[in-house]
Amino acid sequence: MAEAHQAVGFQFTVRPDGVDLKLSQEVIKNIYLSGVTAWKKRAIQFKNSVLAGVYPASPSSWLIVVIAMMSSLYIRIDPSLGMIDAIKDNLPQREYVSVQTRVVLSAILFATGLWLFLIYLLRYTLKVLLSYHGWIFESHGKMSTSTKVWLSLVKMFSGRRPLLYSFQASLPRLPVPSVDDTIHRYLESVRPLLDNDQYNQMEILANDFKDFKAAQLQRYLILKSWWATNYVSDWWEEYIYLRGRSPIMVNSNFYIMDLLYMTPTHRQAARAGNVVHAMLQYRRKLERGEHAPLRALGTVPMCSTQMERMFNTTRIPGIETDIVQHLTDRKHLVVYHKGRFFQVWLYTGGRHLLPSELETQFQRILNDTSEPQPGELKLAALTAGNRVPWARARIKYFSQGVNKVSLDAIESAAFFLTLDDEPQGYDPAKTNSLDSYAKSLLHGKCYDRWFDKSFTLISYPNGKMGINAEHSWADAPIVGHMWEYVLATDCFHLGYTEEGHCKGDVNKGLPLPTRLQWQIPKECQEVIETSYLSAKQIADDVDFHGYLFTDFGKGLIKKCRTSPDAFIQLALQLAQFRDQGVFCLTYESSMTRMFRDGRTETVRSCTSEAVAFVRAMEDADATNAQRLALFRKAADKHQNMYRLAMTGSGIDRHLFCLYIVSKYLGVDSPFLKKVLSEPWKLSTSQTPQQQLNLVDINKFPKYVGAGGGFGPVADDGYGVSYIIVGENLITFHISCKFSCPDTDSYRFGQNIQKAMLDIQGLFKPENDEKMVERRRHIENGKKHI
Repeated sequence: MAEAHQAVGFQFTVRPDGVDLKLSQEVIKNIYLSGVTAWKKRAIQFKNSVLAGVYPASPSSWLIVVIAMMSSLYIRIDPSLGMIDAIKDNLPQREYVSVQTRVVLSAILFATGLWLFLIYLLRYTLKVLLSYHGWIFESHGKMSTSTKVWLSLVKMFSGRRPLLYSFQASLPRLPVPSVDDTIHRYLESVRPLLDNDQYNQMEILANDFKDFKAAQLQRYLILKSWWATNYVSDWWEEYIYLRGRSPIMVNSNFYIMDLLYMTPTHRQAARAGNVVHAMLQYRRKLERGEHAPLRALGTVPMCSTQMERMFNTTRIPGIETDIVQHLTDRKHLVVYHKGRFFQVWLYTGGRHLLPSELETQFQRILNDTSEPQPGELKLAALTAGNRVPWARARIKYFSQGVNKVSLDAIESAAFFLTLDDEPQGYDPAKTNSLDSYAKSLLHGKCYDRWFDKSFTLISYPNGKMGINAEHSWADAPIVGHMWEYVLATDCFHLGYTEEGHCKGDVNKGLPLPTRLQWQIPKECQEVIETSYLSAKQIADDVDFHGYLFTDFGKGLIKKCRTSPDAFIQLALQLAQFRDQGVFCLTYESSMTRMFRDGRTETVRSCTSEAVAFVRAMEDADATNAQRLALFRKAADKHQNMYRLAMTGSGIDRHLFCLYIVSKYLGVDSPFLKKVLSEPWKLSTSQTPQQQLNLVDINKFPKYVGAGGGFGPVADDGYGVSYIIVGENLITFHISCKFSCPDTDSYRFGQNIQKAMLDIQGLFKPENDEKMVERRRHIENGKKHI
């Protein structure tokens, strides 16, 4: 067979007259091509690391400086003010070198030092410019003269054609806010949620902390900010994610959906082949640092650190804390299908497998009718349950033999692929919701995703795709960045044949995918079953509702001269109050990637201004003019809070780090304990869209993503993710728990929809019959079953 022939590089037999050695020319050729590719890759990585290392200068600029220095010496002008002569007189072994040679070497050394000094000067100047954030606080569309000048200087010092990591050394560090400012903003944020007695008690705790304990903790935090590249991110990753011992499925991992309306092909293997190939293309550019850095306003660079661990990364369980294991240049992935694990090589002859070749491999797996080995079917449930049993099982049962080899294959894979056996997706002919699709991506069957991998790619029989991502290594926009690239490449660059297959010749000579082998004892199977039952209980408790809001979108909201995000956040506050009858602490995620190694900050969306607006909406005596004025005031407040969070003046990360320092020092703080124990009953996040601008939505209106979502954060609260797609669509992903009698995801979705329409009605005449009828239809809608 061709597969067996390729799998063996050489054969030999022992004869009386010696050894008869038979080499496989095809395998030797593949080995040679792989070596050439590896060296070419190293050369490109080295070149790009040099380009990023000297940015915003270039290696050619060094030659210009050297030539200029040599030319000045030739015409007897010494721009070094005698430094070249000093270098010449102190060169080692100078007695063996001619005077002219010493002059040339001294000039080159001085020119190199001057060039490096100019690079650091440019970087420092750019870092100072990027530390200015006044531009973000200006009204949309109204740019001051000073900001225009600043923007021009940033463009001038940013150089041309930057690579992914070109700006890393020029990004400013995240500043540590003053304790006074943080506590003032904190008290302001909780004022609408507490009665007078509760607020007075909180104020006493805050002032006591500020007067007696904060200064000591703040000094250590400032010291860390000078030493570390970011005073928050490493502690955030460790204490919020890696030290958590509860299941990461639902509680931490999040999902991202496929295109909403389009399915490029209904052939499962073909779609998986194109998508995996597109991911390999993205990974190659990522490893070489060739992606363009994301930039706000097209100019202000964002930190790219999180992207480094996108592929070849696994969260390894531990007894007390997990670790994130990132490897380089992995050449395989692991595929799960109907309880079996397969290893698929991604390279042949020093190149990526073509989409048609990947389709062939995946179709072979789909056609495989072998049965799972004992304990193999639900093995991945270990990654869905509590971390400690998984860590102990990993040490006891997977540290040697075939189990270790197979587990290493999974944990070292580029990523994990599940070929699911149940179709999913948005089908308006059957249902107008995304509920089943969302739950499948979020937790599946609790044993058919490897939740520890940086991400699991999920392929459905009807051609739909999706991603389940582990959260510790990066935030959702990072995965979204890759996913948009993949979808655009899949649909607009790779494409399919008329029959729905991947384009290109079918190569049937590839070695078959390899079944991973397991020897799982009865005791380990019991641990797996326990973990599965624990995970299934969590999954079954997730009440999820995803729906499309199509009445209006970003286009109409902008005509109202307000921020779309502020509009939606105020609608969420109104929906929350109508749903629960009370206001609650609200979490909105904001990025801090304008700073080196930045991740996220919290925007506390339930402000006093938002509460006043909601109460006016529920007050029958309030006029629309009064409500509109309160809405604008609340929207402005929210925008200001969001901007403060983005520019390093948020509340929660500072208090979190002060708490960590207090634990290290053994300082007891009732105030910090109280703050860190407060429940976020409404947790929200906006999924960014069109980061890469690869798809023109106006030209291709059906090629839009559905965004993603996450599980409920609180037992008695809601998780809401939303994505603003184009001008006329907003998709909401709502989660809560069935076990809470006071929450209902469908009901909350209806409340959001009515709140959006009610707020939009403030900007229209009250006799608009169409909108009045629409609101009446929603109010009389059927109840969620």
